[in-house]
Amino acid sequence: MPEPHAGPRGIARAGLCIGCGSCVARMRSAPEAPLAPGGESPRMAFDRYGELKPAGPPAWLRHGPAAFPHICPFSPRACDETRLAAELFPQAACDDPLVGRFQSAYVGHADEGSFRANGSSGGMVSWTASELLRTGLVDAVAHVVAADPAQGDGRDSRFFRYSLSRTPEEAEAGARSRYYPVEMSEVLEQMRTVPGRYAVVGVPCFVKAVQLLRREDALMRERIVFTLGLFCGHMKSARLVDSFAYQMGVAVEDIRSVEYRLKDARRPANWYTAQFVLRDGRSVQRDWFHLAEGDWGSGFFQNEACNACDDVVGETADISFGDAWVEPYASDGRGTNVVIVRSPLLHALVADAIAARRLALAPVDAAFLARTQAAGLRQRREGLAYRLSWRRRGLRPVKRVRPARALPWRRKLIYRMRAAITRWSRRLFAAARASGTRFLYVRWARGALALYHGLAYSRGRIGALVARMAPDDSSPG
Repeated sequence: MPEPHAGPRGIARAGLCIGCGSCVARMRSAPEAPLAPGGESPRMAFDRYGELKPAGPPAWLRHGPAAFPHICPFSPRACDETRLAAELFPQAACDDPLVGRFQSAYVGHADEGSFRANGSSGGMVSWTASELLRTGLVDAVAHVVAADPAQGDGRDSRFFRYSLSRTPEEAEAGARSRYYPVEMSEVLEQMRTVPGRYAVVGVPCFVKAVQLLRREDALMRERIVFTLGLFCGHMKSARLVDSFAYQMGVAVEDIRSVEYRLKDARRPANWYTAQFVLRDGRSVQRDWFHLAEGDWGSGFFQNEACNACDDVVGETADISFGDAWVEPYASDGRGTNVVIVRSPLLHALVADAIAARRLALAPVDAAFLARTQAAGLRQRREGLAYRLSWRRRGLRPVKRVRPARALPWRRKLIYRMRAAITRWSRRLFAAARASGTRFLYVRWARGALALYHGLAYSRGRIGALVARMAPDDSSPG
């Protein structure tokens, strides 16, 4: 039986709102539900946990736009990724249960200009966005760029925002990873207002939201002609910057810009270094593994909706990009991408660039793709199946995996620990931030991380005990 209709507030209260903003964009433009003149407009705003959530008139929050159940990427009534991909890419040569449908796949990097050097990985996202603009296939690319929080209104200051780039140079300038909440309502409104052909870059759930919107809206279907997906582990809240800043001895108000993955060709690609550039011109940096939340997979400041996601590789995007987290690529500090191509037109574009030696890409199969994202896929399939088996009140997500509890006890504890870290890092940091006791949160976080490492990697005294009790159940991730 399908779940009852839930509006933006219901989705948010159920922990299923990722903050993409597609509902806000649809409501502002929906002719069936004009807004009252001078009334409060729907918008996306930060909540106490540093996550973007819908805000606006109470009636709208209860119901949303008429199409809301079909355009929200986590709505139980929305079309799932498998069905969307089948509609979008019916002629795909490959169809894999873990990485979806695709025409071709590669590992490698951009081999011209400064794309690889300036990107977090192999430079392929910026290269593709720039190439779409250079060849005239699109008039603008919607992607996330750095923003100066001092330009905000105080209530809504952000380090990153979606923006439209209309030249290859602008697209390349937006390179690098952005582990920060963003939303698309403004750029989607611009696309509706200004005729043209657009490409959208986003994580899997954002691309799904775009595809669902295109499915319901003929104008957006006409104007959004390409989607570029980013492999995703999960979405972080704005509190990651706050906590990093505290641990690095700076005030968030003094930060002008944030770099999450400072690149160093002399070090392995997976040795992340965070850097803040301050308003007085100084910069401070620290390796992630020296910070309390430094293990990405542990789930600190993760959006709750990510625990209900089953798409790692952007299965509904025309082309998707990730990091090659297998050797020898993971140790190459210059960065290496894996690329999944689904659009026939983009397949030809990439193949031509390989032939011209503009791209250094080698073909790979679905098994290789899955190995590069093994930990994320395990979390989104095995882990999701286990999480779906937990008792849940209210709105329940409808996913492509079925609830299952048949796991070794150690795996169950790992998934339970991750979910607890997600939940309590948000709550405890909010309380510590309000009371001025961030040091108490950091102490808790370091203890929680030590426990997680003991369970997942057999580290420390706890790890030694766990390893003796479950010697054959040691797969991390």
